Amino acid sequence: MALRIIPGDTIMTLWQKLTTRRGFTLIELLAVMMILGILASIAVPSYKQSVIKARETILSEDLYQMRRAIDAYFADRLTYPERLEDLVQEKYLYDIPVDPFTRARDTWQVVPPEGDSEGRVAPGSVYDVHSGSDLIGLDGRPYQEW
Repeated sequence: MALRIIPGDTIMTLWQKLTTRRGFTLIELLAVMMILGILASIAVPSYKQSVIKARETILSEDLYQMRRAIDAYFADRLTYPERLEDLVQEKYLYDIPVDPFTRARDTWQVVPPEGDSEGRVAPGSVYDVHSGSDLIGLDGRPYQEW
């Protein structure tokens, strides 16, 4: 900012023009940066935990819908689907959901049906489904056991 001298200015007004500057001092800027750093260090862990909680909610809902579709498939055909894609082809699911932790559609772990007390096994290979993630949930259980 250039100093403008106007005819009739006194020494006092010239001194005021020289000493009145706009801006912040280094101390003020450091104080603001420190306050922002403290707020960020408080907010980031809370944000990360809320993101994990949201993914867990999505995983829980996806598992519920896929298990419901498997049960409906079995109720209609008296056989379990051979693969998850059969649920999509037969219109029990719109699409195979993306696992929120592995971020892929092909990582779902499929559980085949077990035999009954007489050794009979229902045909098909998809009895249940679990996440393919090897991470552990906020409740302490691995996502593969959900």
